[in-house]
Amino acid sequence: MSDYEPRLFADAAEIRRIGEGLLARTLPKAEWTHEAHLATCAWLVSERPDIVPERDLPAIIAAYNEAVGGVNDDTQGYHETITQCFIRGVRLHLARVDGAGLLEAVNRLLREAEGRREWPLRFFSAERLFSVEARRGWVEPDLAPLPEVERQV
Repeated sequence: MSDYEPRLFADAAEIRRIGEGLLARTLPKAEWTHEAHLATCAWLVSERPDIVPERDLPAIIAAYNEAVGGVNDDTQGYHETITQCFIRGVRLHLARVDGAGLLEAVNRLLREAEGRREWPLRFFSAERLFSVEARRGWVEPDLAPLPEVERQV
């Protein structure tokens, strides 16, 4: 585990504001942090049934990156495997804390294994995870299988 202390959220309105800012492509680039990624994903899973993160986040994040002057290429911007891995982590966490409000669920997530920046490295070697292939498309883990989560449809 890293010694990094996550930035926790003060209220659920802040989480929703960040999620809405991502969707509208108006969120300031400096606010699109690791914590914001996870909080937005939790918000989408919890409160936006019209959006399926596994299907929709790739285009949402890539379009947001471009809107704030970023680039999605072989070395920067959207990363498919990391995104899909963290979506799985968010879903696992939310299943464990079923019934917790958005703020509590997100702040707990940020303190637990699935919320840590290095969580994907439990399943992927650094070489595999940070490859161009993994950035551009889904690659299977090479160290351990990802935990399964039951999806509500």
